[in-house]
Amino acid sequence: MTNRRQFLQGAGAALALGSGLVAKSALAALPEAPTMQLTNMQPPLEPDTGPWFNGVVTLNSWSLPWRMKNGWKEFHLVAEAVEREMAPGMVARLWGYNGQSPGPTIECVEGDKIRIFVTNRLPEHTTIHWHGIFLPAGMDGVGGLNQPQIPPGKTYAYEFELKQSGTFMYHPHADEMVQMAMGMMGSLVVHPKNPEEHKVDRDYCFLMAAYDIEPGTMTARINTMLDFNIWTWNSRVFPGIDHLLAGLDERIRVRMGNLTMTNHPIHIHGLKFEVACTDGGWVPEAARWPEVTVDIAIGQMRAVEFIADAPGDWAMHCHKSHHTMNPMGHDVPNMIGVDQRQVLKSLNKLLPGYMVMGERGMADMGEMVMPLPRNTLPMMTGEGQFGPIEMGGMFTVLKVREDLVAGDWNDPGWYDYPEGTVSYEVDLS
Repeated sequence: MTNRRQFLQGAGAALALGSGLVAKSALAALPEAPTMQLTNMQPPLEPDTGPWFNGVVTLNSWSLPWRMKNGWKEFHLVAEAVEREMAPGMVARLWGYNGQSPGPTIECVEGDKIRIFVTNRLPEHTTIHWHGIFLPAGMDGVGGLNQPQIPPGKTYAYEFELKQSGTFMYHPHADEMVQMAMGMMGSLVVHPKNPEEHKVDRDYCFLMAAYDIEPGTMTARINTMLDFNIWTWNSRVFPGIDHLLAGLDERIRVRMGNLTMTNHPIHIHGLKFEVACTDGGWVPEAARWPEVTVDIAIGQMRAVEFIADAPGDWAMHCHKSHHTMNPMGHDVPNMIGVDQRQVLKSLNKLLPGYMVMGERGMADMGEMVMPLPRNTLPMMTGEGQFGPIEMGGMFTVLKVREDLVAGDWNDPGWYDYPEGTVSYEVDLS
């Protein structure tokens, strides 16, 4: 995997400051605001200043660098319009931070004093709420209640000391219906002071978001309440979601946050896990129990941990079946068992090449190659070593390998199944 330093681009410091900010902070310049255009996950960020921590890997994303200034760890977020490839063949026009939606993961350490500059390049005002973080009320980010809104073109600073460790997120508390529907969110990870505490071998994170984007268009509808058609992890859908990698017997953590309008039962095949952390804090070991599915409600964070003790390729997905599909017609009637041959003859006179579907179920969709509206995706897609995977949306693969060494983030390809361990056809002749 390529080093992140080859891809970060500084956004420059020619940014407008909010009223009174310079006098209060006595700062000559803002920290750099790096951007990221790549859609593949970047390796863990290794701290070169401040306390040491074991970094996370964000699916299809990256962690935001910082600078140290007079004992404060300083970050710079830029709220702006972005374009996000959700999978090859579809790009969405969203709002986000530093070039992407979701924004970059912010990683800190318990006890850090942090200052986060937020520059607003949106056409309307915004704020940022630090979901789950205990901080002074004036830094909580609810526009009108805790602070003035951040006007377009202005920069505000949030500063507070981190008094807890765990799994959190950030998102606006300004015109939420629009700004969150357009993709404004990001992960916030606070590591323990002691890097040996809650230590794992690989630490992943992602956020769940839902969009309503009409096939053939690029911009999400902002007033949809429930009938979304794009179900994403870090604003990506299968087959565009990064695979999770694990060496055999490694301890793995996966941090997940839900900023959609419904719950998500996340199921991992092939192993059992425990919920180790919520956005309220770490769960004592005596209070945990084994699970294979965890239901994550709206606005919740959950971090699960497991021992990767079973080699193979294992599905990981939301267990709501329509959440593992890409854009689909919700009003399409059930045609199973309906003989459409006569109708097809008539239709082909008007529309040569027209194909009927659904009379045997929808599995044919996984194999069909048919014209699609521009900038959209097949409802069921993805190829595995045995054929069509027939998934979309909130689906990816956990790859557990005996020969994957610590620090190796290169995808090993499909699993080489030992002879005699794959389901086979029975000859009944």
